[in-house]
Amino acid sequence: MKILVFGGKGQLGTHLVNEASSAGHSTIAMDRDDADFSNPQSIEKAICENNPDIVINCCAYTAVDKAEEETELADAVNHLGVLALAKATGQRSIPVIHISTDYVYSGQSEAPYVETAATAPLSVYGKTKLAGDLALADNNPKHVILRTSWVFGEFGNNFVKTMLRLAETRDELNVVADQKGKPTYTGDIVAAILATIKKIQAGDINWGIYHCSSAGETTWCEFAQAIFEQAKAKGLIDKTMNVHPIPTSQYPTPAPRPLYSVLDTGKLEAELNMTLPNWQLGLEKLLDYLQTENG
Repeated sequence: MKILVFGGKGQLGTHLVNEASSAGHSTIAMDRDDADFSNPQSIEKAICENNPDIVINCCAYTAVDKAEEETELADAVNHLGVLALAKATGQRSIPVIHISTDYVYSGQSEAPYVETAATAPLSVYGKTKLAGDLALADNNPKHVILRTSWVFGEFGNNFVKTMLRLAETRDELNVVADQKGKPTYTGDIVAAILATIKKIQAGDINWGIYHCSSAGETTWCEFAQAIFEQAKAKGLIDKTMNVHPIPTSQYPTPAPRPLYSVLDTGKLEAELNMTLPNWQLGLEKLLDYLQTENG
């Protein structure tokens, strides 16, 4: 299958292109230089010139705090760019798998969010991502929207790598302990995408929105503690890091974060007949990768 991947050289896209190519798919990885999501014409041109069997969109404006100031750019990439993609693929009847976010929810729930839960994003990032979801759903019926959370992996920048970098110069850190969610390993998202592609090939997919996150709820503070414990055990750091839990109120950010963004993945697991692994397994894979890289 010929797969066009927007954001194909980013954190998730790189992992996806590697695995999709290994699975025998013909993949075309595009980054901003190839197709600029702030320029709708470049999106349509990329789709028209490559004529893919399926489009996967991993591209997004993800600078959550910066989006509060760069509202037009965030909207151009996360909303209007997706609208252009939706129209171009919809007119050609090309299926789209689109990566979205837990930030479309308010974080006020006391139970894991299901796909039918009311959306109420708190930030510009969340609002523009939701607008993109709606634009895709309205303009291309052949869509699978995967909402995920707290993504980390071998490629690009993420929370795990930030923690390890901070450990080089610090012995203790204050980390928010009252935001709860699901860290999600890119490999788990990629496995779900590849399984979705198989269903699409078989003509046996139920189009729509799905939640895709690794198993296991935690807080940013507990996530950081797990990172340092595993990293020390693997010799990536040579000291015990002291992680102090603090409330969100002591770590103000320009963009408000949902306090609770745990996603219920039951619908996706039933659709794909798969079980998403615990995030700690993904963390171990990432740290093993870094260990190998460091020799």
